[in-house]
Amino acid sequence: MRISAKGRYALAAVISMAQQHPTGESVTLISISERLGISKIYLEQVFALLKRAELVTSVKGAQGGYQLARPPRMMTAFDVLSAVETTLFDKTEDTVLEKSPEIEAAMRFDVFDLLDGAVAGALQKVNIEQLVLSSERRKGANAGMFYI
Repeated sequence: MRISAKGRYALAAVISMAQQHPTGESVTLISISERLGISKIYLEQVFALLKRAELVTSVKGAQGGYQLARPPRMMTAFDVLSAVETTLFDKTEDTVLEKSPEIEAAMRFDVFDLLDGAVAGALQKVNIEQLVLSSERRKGANAGMFYI
């Protein structure tokens, strides 16, 4: 399975926002861009899709930026990826429907639909709060040890 850069950046940006969610402050695209090393212009495209999907809201003014539209525990990896990945959850095209509809039906039922359901189900089980906690655990694990 291959997730596009847009999907990976969207998920990383939402996790980053969720880390700051308890403060209630808006997060600017510039701060996300600097924190994650992602182009601000690219983030603008990503956030347009996240906003359209009602996963983030924009706040105007001097203290403006973006906020999560709901708490991180109420938002899943599936929500984020389905908002920005235009083809990941598309129905698989027909392959041999005209000449062999029974093979097409078998492939669709026993492979494609099964796979689509498994991917969607797995992503729906992972909420953004879990990803924040997981990243915090890994931050401690990745801290270098210094010996004198």
